[in-house]
Amino acid sequence: MPADLAFKALNAMHRLFLRTGRVGSTVARMPVLELTTTGRRSGRPHTVILTSPVQDGEALVVVASRGGDDQPPAWLLNLRAHPEVLVALQGGPRRRMRARVATPAERADLWPRITADHRNYAGYQRRTRREIALVLLEPDR
Repeated sequence: MPADLAFKALNAMHRLFLRTGRVGSTVARMPVLELTTTGRRSGRPHTVILTSPVQDGEALVVVASRGGDDQPPAWLLNLRAHPEVLVALQGGPRRRMRARVATPAERADLWPRITADHRNYAGYQRRTRREIALVLLEPDR
């Protein structure tokens, strides 16, 4: 499992590519988004680059896999504490959205759709003891 520093470096590189508009708006046929959460302890904004393997209506679905690590990603813990987030899809403008973890019924529907097209997520699930959470990013109304 890459160290947190490696994740941060990859995020910074991808964010730079995404902002230039030249490359990075999709990865493995998935739209790329920039998710900004509020730190659960610090209260400061934290931004990560993620992909959305499926969309469910207006909701963007992201996978809290952290590459199959037994620890969930910090962004998941942050949005559980503060569900109001900012999302920039494919380098576009930031939009206020509300994040929530998929219900068991939603996950039962979404997980097979995700793993059918992106088998790496099934491998991540096999690697960890925790159930990998799916997060829906929904427009803030």
